[in-house]
Amino acid sequence: QVQLVESGGGLVQPGGSLKLSCAASGNIFNLYGMGWYRQAPGKQRSLVAMLTTDGSTTYADAVKGRFTISRDDAKNLVYLQMSSLKPEDTATYYCNAPRLITATGGFWGRGTQVTVSS
Repeated sequence: QVQLVESGGGLVQPGGSLKLSCAASGNIFNLYGMGWYRQAPGKQRSLVAMLTTDGSTTYADAVKGRFTISRDDAKNLVYLQMSSLKPEDTATYYCNAPRLITATGGFWGRGTQVTVSS
C-alpha cells in the first residue's frame, strides 16, 4: 500500500512561518529517504529538502537556513517547518521518496498549497 497525504498549507504573510505534515505509508518509510518537493505554476517541480534514514539532511540553496525537515517514525509522519517565508516560496508542496518516484514512474499525492503574500 502506497499513500502520500500532505497537509498544513495555507496563506501566510512574508516573513511568516508554516509547518507542513506528510502522512506516508510504512512501506515508504522503509525506503532510503523522504523528501519535500514544490512546484509553482509554470515552473519545474524541484526538491526542497530530503531526510535519509541515517539522519542526513539536504536542502535546496533557496531554502537553507529557513526550512527544516524532520520525521516521526512511530507515526509515519514527515514534517517541513518553514520560516521567514518569501513570496517566491509560493507553490504546491509534495512529499515523496526518490525511490518511490523511480519505481512508479512518477507517483505523487495531491500536495498542499502554500501561498506567501501580503
